[in-house]
Amino acid sequence: MKITIIEDEAVWRDKIRTIIEKYCSDKNISFQINSYGSGKEFMKNPDTDLLFLDIELAEGEDGFQIAEQMMDYGNKSKICFLTSHTEQARLGYKVNAFRYIDKKHLEEIGEALDSFLKTRIQERIISCNDLNGICTKINLNELLLVETYGRKLKYLMLDGSEHFCEGRISETAQSLSRFGFFQIQRSYIVNLKYIEKVNSRKITFCNGLDVVIGRTRSKEFKKEFFKWRMQFDN
Repeated sequence: MKITIIEDEAVWRDKIRTIIEKYCSDKNISFQINSYGSGKEFMKNPDTDLLFLDIELAEGEDGFQIAEQMMDYGNKSKICFLTSHTEQARLGYKVNAFRYIDKKHLEEIGEALDSFLKTRIQERIISCNDLNGICTKINLNELLLVETYGRKLKYLMLDGSEHFCEGRISETAQSLSRFGFFQIQRSYIVNLKYIEKVNSRKITFCNGLDVVIGRTRSKEFKKEFFKWRMQFDN
């Protein structure tokens, strides 16, 4: 995990870095931290997963402008803004801010890291053998559902593409459950992330696809879906 701090005051940089290092060490997380005193330094090589960015930097640099540049470059890093003026938080919607952290309450960094790690849980690649025995890589973040297909499994991706692979639905459901997937009925495993609507009989995905909820799984599904939304839907 690559973490970056952009803060013009060395005292704050050191405080933030110490908190992050302790968090990662306590949770045995592999990490790399880079610190910069200005956005100009960072933008020479803006490679990071999570950015702690001061809103008001020296020499008139604006944290929001740095975030906008990153968006223009297609950078998808999560940004936690650091500020002593919480009233500025309302401007964050323009750059899809991940978190706002008041410098008076740096303990909030731990919660931000917790939440960030949760958002990354589906950023995994799994492997399975297709019908010709060739290994296929599947990005869980782009997987909409898994469906039984005869004695095989069909992996339906968010873009509509399909992969037909070896496997058993029950074993696959068990292995995918920790990544936010649930076996909603005998023939379907669904990605909770992309469910748009739920009623007593069916779910509707963000692309409009409907899947019927198995009667014996309805109660457990709703419990797991609610729990997932509470944990991951930030």
